[in-house]
Amino acid sequence: MGNISIIEKVENAIDEIRPYLIADGGDIKVVSVDNKNVVNLELLGSCENCPISELTLKNGVEETIKKHAPEIKGINAINS
Repeated sequence: MGNISIIEKVENAIDEIRPYLIADGGDIKVVSVDNKNVVNLELLGSCENCPISELTLKNGVEETIKKHAPEIKGINAINS
């Protein structure tokens, strides 16, 4: 297996949890990974206005991303 970029690792992590987000009418789009290894995400669909989206991001999304890409320092929802 060749070198996988950090963005590919993040996308793979999101793909792992995407079915759960879609089941609730939402989704997440990876916008960028900055030079401090923070992932900028855009919340889509029902995730945009969900009152527990912050909790989902911290406990589900960030944890899954860090499992796939341990070099990630954190996540940031650009539209929350």
